[in-house]
Amino acid sequence: MAYYDDILEFETDLNGDGLRIGIVMSRFNLDVGEGLLGACTAELKKCEVQDSDILLVTVPGALEVPATLLKMAYSNQFDALIALGAVIRGDTYHFEIVANESARGITRVQLETEIPVANGILTTDTEDQAIERMSQKGMDAARAAVEMGNLLIKLEENSVD
Repeated sequence: MAYYDDILEFETDLNGDGLRIGIVMSRFNLDVGEGLLGACTAELKKCEVQDSDILLVTVPGALEVPATLLKMAYSNQFDALIALGAVIRGDTYHFEIVANESARGITRVQLETEIPVANGILTTDTEDQAIERMSQKGMDAARAAVEMGNLLIKLEENSVD
């Protein structure tokens, strides 16, 4: 904690030691998913999250991610969750449905359960774009999960009843 002009401020905390992280990865567009996962888990380790504190669950596609996240959030086993996958535009309207509903479901999970969910599901026009972005997006999701997990724990610890 720090103070900014007499205002209490929680500083960014990327120390993941002791945090329990759940990851849900879509197997659709598996090569991109695995690229996201590799970057994500490498970054979690840099943030000192222990392997024994990470659970990976895979699901068929992006639309199955929110239900799995919801079940994991309600288990009270995780401080933060991460959604990984890729929705790549095709020739039909299906892309918009999958991208929008997946994102809406992920947002709903965190608002309903108060467990932070880092959305690492790429939505791109092409597979090349997804491949180009997967490493950065995986790292960003890991850092967001650690930061938000720590922040919500601090907010809970400092809440006034």
